[in-house]
Amino acid sequence: MPIQAIDSHRLYRRIARHLSELISKGEFRPGERLPPERELAKQLAVSRPSVREALIALEVEGWVEIRVGSGVVVKPLRPLPLPSSEEGEGPFELLRARAIIEGETAALAAKEATVLEIAEIRAAVEELRRSHSSGQRSESADRRFHVAIAKGAHNGPLAAVVQLLWDQGRGTVWKRMERHFSTPALRAATIRDHRAVLEAIEARQPQKARKAMHQHLARVDREFSRGWTRLKQQPQQPKARHVPSQS
Repeated sequence: MPIQAIDSHRLYRRIARHLSELISKGEFRPGERLPPERELAKQLAVSRPSVREALIALEVEGWVEIRVGSGVVVKPLRPLPLPSSEEGEGPFELLRARAIIEGETAALAAKEATVLEIAEIRAAVEELRRSHSSGQRSESADRRFHVAIAKGAHNGPLAAVVQLLWDQGRGTVWKRMERHFSTPALRAATIRDHRAVLEAIEARQPQKARKAMHQHLARVDREFSRGWTRLKQQPQQPKARHVPSQS
């Protein structure tokens, strides 16, 4: 049966559902590795980042286990899927959307933010630094930083979109990606990135602020991709297998 391209709406979820159906039908058995990411992307006619998001979603739901040095291995028990409202958007798609929106909010904040609003951005950077230094969770400080910039842009719809991306976009799949790939080096780089955005806003340099925000989000994207590659490096790749199309 020929491979069929998958519709693009929440693409990673469609890929994950298709693979979970194959697992439940015995196409991939417990203890068996799934085909390599490159092969899955080719057969399903989708991008490799979308495949990564789907495999993380399958791990969150308990279909597979991602083992360092062994790849993506099918687990023995059939799980119950998580409610879709908890999953959030695909991390790589989310980062691309945020780059488009938050690059502009940073540029606007450099022009429009008041002294008090800039002070709030600065306070968020300091809170993030303290959280990292003490080993505490830093998500709230990170959110505070990005939302403060959006508010400093003085554009209500843009601020609402930034908050929506943070509060509804970052679901269980994003959190699992962070758990896999967040390292002391990445956290230190995040603080440097935030400071660069802050300094550009303080200097009232919109283009520099936009560029700093784009560089920050692009770096997170690269680190997630590199972390994924390191995580599933395998001493031996499984023999390529045909993935049946959706019925």
